[in-house]
Amino acid sequence: MKTSDFYYDLPQELIAQTPLERRDGSRLMVLNRETGAIQHQHFFDLPEHLHPGDTLVLNDSRVLPARLYGHRVPTGGAVELLLLKDVGDGKWECLARPGRKLKPGAEVSFGEGELTATIAEDLQEGKKIVQFHYEGIFLEILERLGKMPLPPYIKEELQNGERYQTVYSRVTGSAAAPTAGLHFTKELLGKIQSMGVDIAYVTLHVGLGTFRPVSAEEVTDHHMHSEFCMISKETANLLNETHRRGGRIVCVGTTSCRTLESFAHEDGTFEESSGWTDIFIYPGYRFKAMDALVTNFHLPESTLVMLVSAFAGREHILNAYNTAVQERYRFFSFGDAMLIE
Repeated sequence: MKTSDFYYDLPQELIAQTPLERRDGSRLMVLNRETGAIQHQHFFDLPEHLHPGDTLVLNDSRVLPARLYGHRVPTGGAVELLLLKDVGDGKWECLARPGRKLKPGAEVSFGEGELTATIAEDLQEGKKIVQFHYEGIFLEILERLGKMPLPPYIKEELQNGERYQTVYSRVTGSAAAPTAGLHFTKELLGKIQSMGVDIAYVTLHVGLGTFRPVSAEEVTDHHMHSEFCMISKETANLLNETHRRGGRIVCVGTTSCRTLESFAHEDGTFEESSGWTDIFIYPGYRFKAMDALVTNFHLPESTLVMLVSAFAGREHILNAYNTAVQERYRFFSFGDAMLIE
């Protein structure tokens, strides 16, 4: 299976640069994964496709304002850090610019000295371990000083940072938003719950590896990045009950899907779980838990196009994507949505 098998031609102007004014005003393509049949609707029509007894699974991770701009001490040279992973004791794995000049021992200051940092060690792929120094609560300081790390294909500046957060985000730790959830409003979620659909929360902290292109020619040669995820006892019980009563598990986003598929037992049941996952889902994978998926439109040749192809079939997905291009759908993080059922 070749990476090039998952290519489609996407005009640059279809990459959404800004979110719509109305979250649930985005378009919704509904794809029947058995027949490949396509319907064109809007996201606010999603309740029409949900049934009492179903459970909607949401990733409640919140994006860390992980991009920090500061200066070297004492030279004053500009420095940019992108926080990737908390490794404990005030240390973070980071990407740094200018990377070559920031040797171990270099000092950096942010926000009038409210936050300072020392480069502790060099890692592979240009990454560094950085020791931060501060008084108070680190995440609160980051909320004040940090900027939202938007994906590389978004060139416009985001006016309202909350539009790159879901309305139900609550556990800070992602380097990128779980974007399928951006379409939901509190009102839409309330309507869905009032129909007798349960809502379950999982947490997967999205890593920047989600944007890393697949460079391997053969799909199976690709090395997946690791991301931390967890399922609570309450969610595990609700998911088990959903299938017992004949309901469907409807994942919102590939992150919710990957969390469930990482922790599901072979019989599709769950228990309270947490840990790192590097699950790579591509055609031939047997899904253990997910029955339907709400997702955005993904980059050509990406692991996420491979995941949706595993669920709906490569031909159905590529036909749907080519139809979306013809119909001028908006693509990627701030773009339109797809329901695969």
